[in-house]
Amino acid sequence: MSYLVLARKSRPQTFAQVVGQRPVVKTLQNSIKRNRVAHAILFSGVRGVGKTTLARLMAKAINCQNEQEDRPCDKCPSCREIAAGTSLDLYEIDGASNRGIQEIRELKEKIRFLPTSAKYKIIIIDEVHMLTTEAFNALLKTLEEPPAHVHFMFATTEIHKIPITILSRCQQYELKRVSAQELYNHFEKLAVAEGYEIEPAALSLIAREAGGSVRDGLSLLDQMFSFGEQKITTRDVVEVLGLVSREVLMRLTKGLLDGTMKEVLLALDEIFGYGMDIKRFMEDLMGTFRSLLLCKIEGCSGLIDLPEEELAECRKLAEGVTSETLHLKLALLMQTADELRHAAQPRLTLETAFLKIVEAGNVVPLTTLLGHLDEVIKNLPVCHPSTVSLPPAEKTKEETPLPRSQPEPSPPLPPEDPQDARTAAHPAPPPEPVAAIPAATLPPESESAPAEGEAKPVKIKPHEKDSRKDWLEFINYVKIRKMWMAQDLQRADQIRHDVEGELQLTYHDPANCSLLRQKENRQLLTEFALDFFQKQLKVRFIIPAAEDQAESNGESPNRKRAQLAGDPLVVMAAEIFNGEVGDIRIGPHSR
Repeated sequence: MSYLVLARKSRPQTFAQVVGQRPVVKTLQNSIKRNRVAHAILFSGVRGVGKTTLARLMAKAINCQNEQEDRPCDKCPSCREIAAGTSLDLYEIDGASNRGIQEIRELKEKIRFLPTSAKYKIIIIDEVHMLTTEAFNALLKTLEEPPAHVHFMFATTEIHKIPITILSRCQQYELKRVSAQELYNHFEKLAVAEGYEIEPAALSLIAREAGGSVRDGLSLLDQMFSFGEQKITTRDVVEVLGLVSREVLMRLTKGLLDGTMKEVLLALDEIFGYGMDIKRFMEDLMGTFRSLLLCKIEGCSGLIDLPEEELAECRKLAEGVTSETLHLKLALLMQTADELRHAAQPRLTLETAFLKIVEAGNVVPLTTLLGHLDEVIKNLPVCHPSTVSLPPAEKTKEETPLPRSQPEPSPPLPPEDPQDARTAAHPAPPPEPVAAIPAATLPPESESAPAEGEAKPVKIKPHEKDSRKDWLEFINYVKIRKMWMAQDLQRADQIRHDVEGELQLTYHDPANCSLLRQKENRQLLTEFALDFFQKQLKVRFIIPAAEDQAESNGESPNRKRAQLAGDPLVVMAAEIFNGEVGDIRIGPHSR
């Protein structure tokens, strides 16, 4: 007889031999004992978890002739015929090869007859999702009301491709991936039965590579039996399967956590020496960091699918690292995995990414920083408030002067009246700055000095500015805060600051200051002026509309001149070309 691979040789013949899937197995056994077996059963799950195996076990159990033991007994003639594949009442169909409506019609014709030797006819359709829509429709009525002597068993890896009308007529069983520990124990028993000795670390690698699939793991184990001697080492598994040694992977992980770049680069060089697929290597590394992160989260250790030895190693490695650091480095690894898809030099990309992860350092939780900040605040000295109290109307704002930037060119300010022009030609010396503190609040000269321990009065000496000389700088000051307000201020036809502390802005065109005259905007402009000029100012708008209305034909030359100077296109052209408005001519010769 030809050689049988382990996947076929070790196929379970009774429910007790099934690896994992205990809830499903228990439900099926109870349904047999209580004669509550459904006429159509659907098994779904990933590859190699036992879908077809459970379908065959159900076929053996339904037709088992031994009523005294747990069925199937695997001893009666019916069980032996099904195990040998010679039963005439068992039809096992591949859905991928027999997917058309004609095959389903032939199947329906066969099940019309009674079974020959067994009690029931069993129809097993593997990969049932491959059937065509017409085949499914032809099977609907028979599946809903089959003959009393027929049972259907379906198996699929893609349950979402099966029509809902079929699903509603079947009893569904979802098979899960087999845990790494169960695979480890199962493979260990098989290795002993076959006469081989495998190192625990090597067996852990095989269980990890199986990915929850019993058949995949048996194929890898069969491959190792063909390669090695009686004793199989971890190095043998790494060389044959092209894997990264668990020891190298953990050494790399420890280097990334401890910040030892030398260990990281040496481990990476060893990994490239194995010739392993980079994508698979990154998956293993991210899986290791995920396991470390879950070890730090209380109550999540059950989510780690690793053998006990590797789980203990992960817990030990995660002891001295915070969960925030693990989360950050796992996020950087995920980002590196995305970059590797389009990297021209994968090794250089990995080395620079690992250097970034090492330099990331430990992340301190925000709660810890806030706790330290509270301790610092408690130890700060308490500052006593000043004894000087200013009336609300005369309080000034202390503000750090902004750096003076080069003012943008703007239209030249129109000259004021002749008397102001003469005053500007011979300016008086600026007065000495005095504190903006009313005399009533200052202590009399006759009073004695403040007692020991009391705060001394604060003298405020604001840096006053001239409203006309520093007007362009004030516009830039406003421009940083309100762009549109600075543009409207540039359209002012005349600026005056009278002796009563009133800042007068003259606009010949009321439209140029309509927004500024609104209550909230006027208040905001006043605050800007007080903060900048450090004077008690009151903004007033002057609009000589009466003069314009007295002119004949509706428009005066001054109004027309002001409109030309403040035209949006003119202002925009001056800003674009970094220029300024020169002469404005409105006479007939200029047209």
